[in-house]
Amino acid sequence: MVLSMSRPQLHPRTQTYWLRKRVPADLVSVVGRKEVTLSLQTKDPAEAKRRYAEELVKLEARWAALRKGPQKLSEREAHEIATTVHDSWLARHADEPSTQTFWPVELGKRVFTRPPLDISRPAVEAFCDPPEIGRLMVLEQWCREAADHELQVRGLLADEDTRTKLARAIGAAVQRASLSLQQMARGEWPNGYSLPASLPARRSIEAAAKVAAPPHANQAPNRNAGFVTLSGLVEKWWLEAEKAGKSPSTRESYTNTFRSLVNFLKHDDATRVTSEHVIAFKDHRLASVGRNGKPISPRTVKNSDLAGLKSVFGWAVANRLLADNPAAGVTVQSGARVRTRDPSFTEEEATTILRAALHFQRGGELAQTYAAKRWVPWLLAFTGARAGEIVQLRRQDVRRVEVAGHPGGTWVLTITPEAGTVKTKQAREVPVHPQLVELGFVRFVESVREERLFLVPDAKGGVAGPLQGVKNRLAEFAREQVSDPGVSPNHGWRHRFRSVAIEAGVSEGVIDALCGWAPRNVGGRYGSVSLKARVDAISRLPRILL
Repeated sequence: MVLSMSRPQLHPRTQTYWLRKRVPADLVSVVGRKEVTLSLQTKDPAEAKRRYAEELVKLEARWAALRKGPQKLSEREAHEIATTVHDSWLARHADEPSTQTFWPVELGKRVFTRPPLDISRPAVEAFCDPPEIGRLMVLEQWCREAADHELQVRGLLADEDTRTKLARAIGAAVQRASLSLQQMARGEWPNGYSLPASLPARRSIEAAAKVAAPPHANQAPNRNAGFVTLSGLVEKWWLEAEKAGKSPSTRESYTNTFRSLVNFLKHDDATRVTSEHVIAFKDHRLASVGRNGKPISPRTVKNSDLAGLKSVFGWAVANRLLADNPAAGVTVQSGARVRTRDPSFTEEEATTILRAALHFQRGGELAQTYAAKRWVPWLLAFTGARAGEIVQLRRQDVRRVEVAGHPGGTWVLTITPEAGTVKTKQAREVPVHPQLVELGFVRFVESVREERLFLVPDAKGGVAGPLQGVKNRLAEFAREQVSDPGVSPNHGWRHRFRSVAIEAGVSEGVIDALCGWAPRNVGGRYGSVSLKARVDAISRLPRILL
């Protein structure tokens, strides 16, 4: 009898190829499921075979790593791995070394050397200017993500100490490479690096060759002596946008977009940007891949990149800094998002994650990160809140209140902009489900001494950067239990909550009030949902049986 070989499987509805692989019996309890499924994101049979082979290698390496358990790397081994990052960094910027602006060498030499956050503020500021401390944290987080990638491609499972050791080595490697690029920008080629005989033209589109076009001849003068930097525009826009209630995450998104535009154009002069340049930049972004190795979606380019350009350039025109908005009218065609499954967690997926959270044992992570992995999935399951809203909770945001019809009082969470970012910019109260109280959530809150339950603020007391870091760790934790890319590792809870609440007989208006969704019509804006109605609704949600 001829045995059938493992091969890509075609989804009958979407006609997209998938990888399906049974988890080895000895790893089922660790992985938390009996089968792994993964979309190969292609309908081409030949490409599916290639991607299938690549993903299978990664999967087998992952299973081998799980059998070995966490591995420790010596400093020598960490620096050997980091050498590949050094070489790729040089290769990426060798043609135009002066355009490498992500890693500032003067600040880069201080990465992973900043003082601990518990020392006095004057000591911190003596080490580094407060704005630079935030930038250092961004660089360090980038190094940690790069370390995670290097560990993943090598099939290594590492503890937190090893992950930090590799991140430090990568930081040192990128610093060395960036210093070499500085030399190359001056025409001083470093020892061991020879100038190529010919530099290949690696331009994603031909329009990139025209980015040095002069400004419009009829361009009106502006208030900044004829030169406005693109990076400076974002900062000026933010001074006004912050007071108007724009979120720090919007600022970060727009700043990243303008930084990418500067790198693409090879200059920072806002007065030289034309509509043709924006269109070329749009096409360049559509042809690029993100950090996850996947193509950047038209939805991201439209709702993030172009939205940022239109907003900031439009503000500049209104404030007479620019004569016109070069992004006006530029758009991206984007169809409906393809879904191969329901966006909410299935009952099996939900219980798999919650079981893993319930039995999670602390390793080398911070106490707050451990607490987040232990409690946040359960809180998301019973509140329908956004992951960031829960991660930024403070001790004082959990309190006991008296509610008619519920003797003994009820514990509630206050989700408020005072704690961080809330999309609606409005506070709301969400009752704590009785099962969470029984599991010990309130006892955990009462045991915490710091203000924040699940994160450590930065040196200036900010939470935006640390918040994103914890959300990333939660997504990774969920992905270890549920690998299906068709469901969001954090947002899948929000979809599930609505489905469970509807099945439990909770009205749409109460669900919207609990989850912070805007009313569906004008009538829904009148009146409010009482705390008693919210407590009654949460009490109707069924317990989760593991």
